[in-house]
Amino acid sequence: MATLELTKDNFEQTINGNPIVIIDFWAPWCGPCRGFAPVFEKASESHPDIVFAKVNSDEQQELAGSFNIRSIPTLMVFREKVILFQQAGALPGQALEQVLAQAKSIDMAKVHQEIAQQQAAQ
Repeated sequence: MATLELTKDNFEQTINGNPIVIIDFWAPWCGPCRGFAPVFEKASESHPDIVFAKVNSDEQQELAGSFNIRSIPTLMVFREKVILFQQAGALPGQALEQVLAQAKSIDMAKVHQEIAQQQAAQ
């Protein structure tokens, strides 16, 4: 599956409408971003059950700002509308595979329960 270009117009719909979404915040002038692009693309072909999306942080400054993206590339993994992973810097293919495997293996019922408890405590 090809990567999806995210904008502020389709971001929420993409996160809400898919069980797992991995986002690459990038910019065309960023060397490490260009180096990471083939790794991200290759992983997208191996995981048809995950939506792979890219946010051009130059064009989508408001969206990047809402997540406090300070350096690029930055990867973010959402599962069931919860951010499970966020890290700046390009990952080698093997590390990306490990992040995806961990995201798939997390018990989301437990995560949602912890979030509910935190919200109730506030």
